Amino acid sequence: MRLKGLIVLAVFTVLFIACKDDNSAENFEKEIAEKKQEEKIFEFGFDLKKFEFKRDTVRKGDTFGIILERNNIGYPEIFQIAEKAKDTFDIATKLQVGKPYTLLFDKDKVNDSIQKPTTFIYQQNLEDYVVIDFKDSIQAYTRTKPITYVEKTATGFIENNISETLENKGLSQVLAYKMADDIYAWTIDFRRLQPGDRFKVIYTDKYINDTIYAGVHNVKAAYFEHNGDSLYAFQFKTDSIKNIVDYFNEDAKNLRRAFLKMPVKFGRLSSRYNLKRRIAYYGYKVRPHKGTDFAAPIGTPIMATANGTVVESTRRGGNGKYVKIRHNATYSTQYLHMKAQNVKKGQYVKQGDIIGWVGMTGNTGGPHVCYRFWKNGKQVDPFREKLPEAEPISDSLKTKYLEYIAPVKERLDNIFFLETESNNTESTITEDNTTDIQ
Repeated sequence: MRLKGLIVLAVFTVLFIACKDDNSAENFEKEIAEKKQEEKIFEFGFDLKKFEFKRDTVRKGDTFGIILERNNIGYPEIFQIAEKAKDTFDIATKLQVGKPYTLLFDKDKVNDSIQKPTTFIYQQNLEDYVVIDFKDSIQAYTRTKPITYVEKTATGFIENNISETLENKGLSQVLAYKMADDIYAWTIDFRRLQPGDRFKVIYTDKYINDTIYAGVHNVKAAYFEHNGDSLYAFQFKTDSIKNIVDYFNEDAKNLRRAFLKMPVKFGRLSSRYNLKRRIAYYGYKVRPHKGTDFAAPIGTPIMATANGTVVESTRRGGNGKYVKIRHNATYSTQYLHMKAQNVKKGQYVKQGDIIGWVGMTGNTGGPHVCYRFWKNGKQVDPFREKLPEAEPISDSLKTKYLEYIAPVKERLDNIFFLETESNNTESTITEDNTTDIQ
C-alpha cells in the first residue's frame, strides 16, 4: 500500500509540474504576442500600428482621383486635395503605373459604414516618397527614407570574364559595369581579359532603412593587374559646384577620354565600323557601315558621349528617330534608331546625359543604337581614333588629390588576394544620409 501511495503521489507531482510548465509556456507565448502588439512599426514617418492601412500599386488607367474615389472620397474633396498638393508634387499627372502607394485609415473609424482614408503615400522609387495628409488640414511633403552607405572591399581572379568572377563571388554585376564603363573604359578592353588577371576594389553599397539593399553606390578605388600592367584608379571630385567626379591614377592622370567609349551602359558591341562590309541580303555587295552598333533592349537609356549642343533631333528615313550633337569644331556624334528622343535642337548636353532611348525606328533588324562619329566633317571609326583626354586635374588640386589618395592607396595595397576564398569581402558602415565622394 505504501508503495502504491508513493506511485500515485509521483504521478500527481509529474502531472502538476507538466500543467505548470504548460501554463508557463502559454503565459510566455502570450507575453511575446503582447510585446509584438506593443512594438511600433515606423514607415514613412508614421507608426503604422496606430492606423489601418492598405497597400497597392498604381494600375493602368489609375489617377489620383480614381484611387481616392475608389476609397469613398468625393471629387470636390479630391480636387481640393490635388490643388493644395500640386506645389509640392503634381499628384494629378505624375502617378506612374506599377509604382506602390499606401493609404492610411483612422483606426477609430474602421467600423464606420463608409471608411475613408486620411493619408495618401506615393513611392516614387525605393528611396523617395510623397505624403499627402488630409486628415484635418491638407498637407503635402516629400521625404527620403534613411539611407546607410556601407563601404566594402573585394578581390577577384579572372578565369573567363569579370561577370562570371563576380557572380561566383556573389557580388553585384554593377561592379563590372562600373569598372568597364566608368573607370577603365579607355585603359582595359574587358572583352580581352586574360586568365590570371586580377583586381581589388573598394566600393560602397547602399541600404534603405538599414535592411533593403539598393545596389552599388560608387567605387572609391580600384586596382587591376592586366597584361602585366598594374592599373590604379581613384575617384575624386574636381568640381564641387558642377559635381564633376572623375577617376585618376596614382600620378593624377585622368583615366577618362573626352568621349565615353559607348553611348549605352548595358549594351553589347554588335557591329563595328566597316567600309568593306558585304551583306548576303544584297547579294554580298559592298555596303559600307559607317556606324558602330550597340545592341540593347528597347528602352535602354542612350547617353551623350561628350559635352555638346544638339544640332538635330528628328526622324528621317532609314535613320529613324535620331539625335546629332556637335561637340566642338572638330567632333560630332549621331545616335540612330531611337524609340524616342529626350532632347531638343539647340539644347546643351553634358557627357552622360540621357538623350533618348534604344528603339527600332528606321531600317533595323533588332533593337540597337547605331553610333556615328564625325571628325572634321568625315565619318570615322571612334575605336581607331586617338581621342583627346578628359580635362586634366588642375595644378591647384593636384597636391590635394595626392594627399587624399595616399591612405586610400595604402589600404588598397593592404588588401590581399586570396585565390581560394569564394567571397572575399569586408564591410564598414561609413555614413548615413550623405555621400562619401571626395
